[in-house]
Amino acid sequence: MKRIESTQNSLVKHWKKLVTTRKERDKFAEFLVEGFHLTEEAVKKKSLIKSLIVREGVDIPEEWDVSDVPQYSVTAQVAKEISETEHSQGIFAHCAQPEFSEEEQQTWTKLLLIDAVQDPGNIGTMIRTALASGMDAVVLGKGCADPYNPKTVRSAQGSNFQIPVVKGDLAEWLPALKERSIPVYGTALLNATPVHEAESQEQFALLVGNEGSGVDPVLLQQTDQNLVVPLYGAAESLNVAVATGILLYSLVSKN
Repeated sequence: MKRIESTQNSLVKHWKKLVTTRKERDKFAEFLVEGFHLTEEAVKKKSLIKSLIVREGVDIPEEWDVSDVPQYSVTAQVAKEISETEHSQGIFAHCAQPEFSEEEQQTWTKLLLIDAVQDPGNIGTMIRTALASGMDAVVLGKGCADPYNPKTVRSAQGSNFQIPVVKGDLAEWLPALKERSIPVYGTALLNATPVHEAESQEQFALLVGNEGSGVDPVLLQQTDQNLVVPLYGAAESLNVAVATGILLYSLVSKN
């Protein structure tokens, strides 16, 4: 195990930038995860791990199969430099962002499409919910928070390693899905069908939108049907991640 003691080390500077800047994550197609749970999830997808980083005095669990993974022991000061949490557990995984071929994408028949949702916590929760509800993939359109932002990754609780998440132009995805005869459900407050009245489909895409303004009207014009979650109390709206969970489970339960 290699030892790093200086916060000025070039690797440490790179790790820190992966935590703090989307530009660095996008440039290198990499990200950093922190804590035992997320690092263990990364270990399960070992092909994505570039290295493990552990603070002095912290032990890697014996049951982890990481003998062939580069490992670094760092000082408490270095660990603090790259940590994004207040009470760090002192263990990190430097990971590559997964890539998915066109052939793989053609096999996805149940998709969550997200339009301009800006809060990392919401994006992470939606990725986690998509995995839990049995979706094949998540597509993030323009204006969405970075799926590899540390806050997104923590909120997703390791789901980034288990369900494909891709960034794309939803204006191109919608007609492509129609060509494959996959119906697209939009979400809207007006001229929408209550979700419990939606028709049963074995394959479908659900399109949800921005926290304040909802789905882009131009995209809504391309959907097969628009849905709404009925509100029975005095609340004006639901959090987008909560609404997404209700919609996904309502649609999946019909199949």
